[in-house]
Order: sequence, then structure tokens, then C-alpha cells
Amino acid sequence: MTETLLNRRKAAIPAGAATSHPFFVDRAEGSELWDTDGKHYVDFVAGIAVMNVGHRHPRVMAAIAAQMDRYAHVAWPVQHYEPYVAVCERLNAVAPINDAVSFLVNTGAEATENAVKIARLATGRSGIIAFTGSFHGRTNLALSLTGKVAPLRASYPHFQPGIFHIPFPIPDHGTSEEESLRALDHLFRASISPDQVAAILVEPVQGEGGYYMAPPAFLQKIQQICSDHGILFIADEIQSGFGRTGKFFAIEHSGVEPDLIPVAKGIGGGLPLAGVIGKRSVMDKVMPGSLGGTFAGNPLACAASLAVFDIIRDEGLLDRATAIGQHLTTALARITARTDVPPIGAVRGLGAMVAFEVFKTEDHSVPDSDTTKTIATRAAAEGLLVLPCGYWGNTIRIAPPLTTTDKLLDEGLNRLTRALTGLYSNTIRKENHA
Repeated sequence: MTETLLNRRKAAIPAGAATSHPFFVDRAEGSELWDTDGKHYVDFVAGIAVMNVGHRHPRVMAAIAAQMDRYAHVAWPVQHYEPYVAVCERLNAVAPINDAVSFLVNTGAEATENAVKIARLATGRSGIIAFTGSFHGRTNLALSLTGKVAPLRASYPHFQPGIFHIPFPIPDHGTSEEESLRALDHLFRASISPDQVAAILVEPVQGEGGYYMAPPAFLQKIQQICSDHGILFIADEIQSGFGRTGKFFAIEHSGVEPDLIPVAKGIGGGLPLAGVIGKRSVMDKVMPGSLGGTFAGNPLACAASLAVFDIIRDEGLLDRATAIGQHLTTALARITARTDVPPIGAVRGLGAMVAFEVFKTEDHSVPDSDTTKTIATRAAAEGLLVLPCGYWGNTIRIAPPLTTTDKLLDEGLNRLTRALTGLYSNTIRKENHA
């Protein structure tokens, strides 16, 4: 079955639309998948941090079915419908923004582009500052904002003007908070003055960049710089939002109040939905009719989203995200001490955004992207889904659904351990540990 489907895929789909694992999903439930050949997988990817409440949660499925019985699509630019309003009300209620308002779009890239558009219109400025290692989407503006070349920006000829990048503070990679702030000061002195900058865009926890957390004190300093110069603070919560870090939004760990928050992924329970939350004083500077789209805030996706809000609240998934993170990081710390696995370390996590890095050397000085890819492939062969990421391509990220049981977490960790063992010479590691 898989071979036949792969041949059909090759004939119908361009190589650019790549897929990490060469199998086809037949069904999914909770934190588990089965492929078309009947193989079972523990899901530590969750559709790239989308399925926070698990695959096919009964309350999500019931909400979609109930909405389908009424209507599947009406366009918000033409007429109102209550589910759209209800989702925005819920977003405004949980956002760490005073007097928040929201609107809905379809994808994370679209949310990011709209946040930048709003910032430019509200300030009358064009400059946008983002960070190295960031990922903000694959559309033209979002790609220009993204701070990592391969594979997304490789050979791409043109980028939008007015966008600048400064180093994201990662001490393990040689960039301290102070050095990142000095780079921002240098940018203001050499390339663009603060009064030309519309917004600073930051992921409180980088997604594709490697699940690195921006230190709270650093975010607070960035917010103060924004306040001093009339620059808007945009917190990209597309991957880190909707309970993933143990709070509804990762920016809440810092105490910073953003001006704008793009959201997506976990908001729709598996259906395409995204949005932008922002201060009313900022959002209302945009002309009526300039925001939205034909499918933006689709009624079925809105119904699913309302169920997601309820599930996160009723099943205590914020606390569960914290517990999952502690469970995973504790187990990974034990695995790093083994002598029959590659040199791995830099175990980190904020809630259920957990990662570790793979190295070529025992002193963890040389990233190993090739072995990282091999680990993901071997894990899939063991029946576990994980994804590589990171600025150096040497990070394995773990983002299971927040409904994952401890039993399934342990099963996934067992499969990961089997994937790791045998990749590095036991003798060499034992000698180096001696």
C-alpha cells in the first residue's frame, strides 16, 4: 500500500512539497497514529504542535458535526456569524493584553503578515526587526522575516526591504543577552534609526529554531526599548500558544504585555484557523475592510476552536503541559548519561515544548545534523514520531499532545531510546567517560 501511494505522490506532487517520513496515515486517535500498512506510532509531533488536545478529541468532533448541520461556510466579509465572534471573545479573554480585540485568518504565515501590516499602518513606519533562528512562515513577507536560510530561503532571489535580524540570545551558541542587545543598539546606530522601526517581532520560544526560550529579563528589556521608541512589540505565539508551555501563551512567563500576538496551530483543533490579537488602540488604526479574507474564520474551524478552549480549561491542560515537560526532561536527562547513545545534551523545555541536541563530540562543541536526521528516521522505524529542527539542524524537538498519558509518554521514550542506541561506539563513549 505505501509503495503504491508513494509512486502516486511522486507523480502528482512537486519535490518542494517535502514530507519528513515516507508513510501515509490511515487513522489517528489521541496521541497515536496508524499508517496504511497497519504500523502503530506514538505521536511526539502533534501535527507540529497543532493537536494540543489530541487527534479527534470527541468534543472537537462533536462541535464540528453540530456546526456542519447548520452551515459550513459563509464569508465574514459579507455577513456576520456568531462562532467567529465567540472565538474572538475567548481569545481576548485569555490574551495578556489589556483591552484586546481580535480577528481571524487561515494560517500562521497569514497571521504574521497581518500583524506586520497592522504595525506598519498603526505607526506609519516600515522597519521590522526579527531574530536569527526564527521561523515565521513560507509566504514572501513571512519568509523575509524568517531568520534561517536552509532550506526555506536557500536560492530565493529577493526579500522585502525594511527587515533586519539580530542574534537570538543562546549562550550555548555563543550569544548572550547582552550581546544580542548590543547588536540591536548597533543596528539602531548603523542601519535603521528607532523612529523608523514599526515593530520588533520575537518568538517567546523559538519553534523551528530549536525550542530555545527567550529569557524573561531579555523580553522585558526589549519591551522597554519598544516603549521608549514607540515601537510595537509582536509576540509570535503560533507554535508556543494554546497551553503548549504551561500557560496559555508563552509570553506570560515573562510578564510582558505585547501589542500584537499572531496565533495559529493549536487554535483550531486540527482545522485551519489563525488570528491576530492586539491592543484596541493599535488595531483600530487600520481602515475597515483591510483585514480578513474569504475563508478567514471558517465556521467549522471556529466551532472546533471553541471546543479546544473548553477542553484546555475542563481537562486542566495547562498543568498537564507542565507535568509532561517535567516527565520528558527528567527522562531525557537520564538518557544523556548513557554510554550507548550519541553525544546528546542541552536538554531543555518550557512546558510541553521539549528538545535536546545531538553532537559529534563529547564536549558538545560540534553539532551533528546528519545523526539528528538518522535519529528521527530510526525513531519512526521504532514507531515514534519526532522532528529535527534548530539553527544547526541538530535538535530533536518533542511536542506531544497535551492529553498524552504517562503510559504513552514512557512508551515513546522507550522507542526513542531504542532509536538512539547503537548509533555511537560503546567503546569510544566508555573510554571518553572514563
